[in-house]
Amino acid sequence: MQPLARPLRLGSDQLIVPPVQMRPLGLATGLLALPLLIPGPALAQKRIPKLPGYDQCPLGYVNDLKQHCNSPIYYEVRPTYGKPCDSGWMNIGAGYCKKKTLGIF
Repeated sequence: MQPLARPLRLGSDQLIVPPVQMRPLGLATGLLALPLLIPGPALAQKRIPKLPGYDQCPLGYVNDLKQHCNSPIYYEVRPTYGKPCDSGWMNIGAGYCKKKTLGIF
């Protein structure tokens, strides 16, 4: 891509400005969509599996009496793997942490 040219002055009141080259729309769209294409470690889920060793579901989820827990609300959850929840996350039981929203729940 060529560098932008500087405006030229012909006289005291005449100014010639070279045309501005437009960048491809595809590049801008690709850069804006990039965060959506990269999944994070936790995703909002309405249905999560019961973790080994747990018969109950975490807070906000209903037991389907099989191997999963269901929720009418999308929560962003991830397994704790026996470790404390990170900052900004809260323990909701049954081996899961939920991302805090609005700093409270």
